[in-house]
Amino acid sequence: MVCMPLSAWAGGAILVYGDSLSAAYGLAQDAGWATLLQARLQQKRLDYTVVNASISGETTSGGAARMAEALRTHKPAMVILALGANDGLRGLPLAQMRANLDGMVRASKKAGSSVLLAGMRMPPNYGESYARQFAQIYVDLAREYKTGLAPFLLEGVADRRELFQADNLHPIAAAQPIILDNVWKALAPMLK
Repeated sequence: MVCMPLSAWAGGAILVYGDSLSAAYGLAQDAGWATLLQARLQQKRLDYTVVNASISGETTSGGAARMAEALRTHKPAMVILALGANDGLRGLPLAQMRANLDGMVRASKKAGSSVLLAGMRMPPNYGESYARQFAQIYVDLAREYKTGLAPFLLEGVADRRELFQADNLHPIAAAQPIILDNVWKALAPMLK
């Protein structure tokens, strides 16, 4: 987690709120895409501080349960909401996942934060219909709440086995700049 005193946040905090894909699971913390985002913001002289509140294994239910506290603690100008992968891997009900994401988007907006949804896709293990509906949730919520959308966090990574750790679930350090670029395409237009 990258933290700076509130006085350093003239542009505000960008809260990365995700699971192991954002928590740099199996990597050195400074190799994860959220840390690389901080470096890119500094390079572009954009006055934001990245706060990575991602937790490995987190589901949308867990994220929803701790969202109010995260918003209160970090007072983010922007929330990058990157949850849902663990819901999909566990085959959890899509209506529950959508309701949890919906609640987190609404809470973030009510707290005055802009929101960027980082979408996820699932392999067809639970059927083509589940996979299609799963991916569509992010698109529908982004449209409904007029948020930013990175359609697929692992675009350009998911289909390349060599970019994954031995568990075939978590990307290696070499994949992190690609993930950052996927987020950046949607994030850059949102930054003041």
